[in-house]
Amino acid sequence: MTRTEETSGRPAWIRLLLLLPFIALLWVPFYNDVRPALWGFPFFYWYQFLWVPLTSLIIYIVYRVTK
Repeated sequence: MTRTEETSGRPAWIRLLLLLPFIALLWVPFYNDVRPALWGFPFFYWYQFLWVPLTSLIIYIVYRVTK
């Protein structure tokens, strides 16, 4: 246990969630495709746009847990 975790009683591993958007968007071959299209947008575009609210939600969760 780290000193922060011992004093606050909150898990320090929750901050690792912040790596999810970074890894998901860094791995370009995974989403470099046209199909499946959503409302006329190729997968490449809507996958990236999907991560905007997801990243905000992840940041909010980490903030609330570590506050």
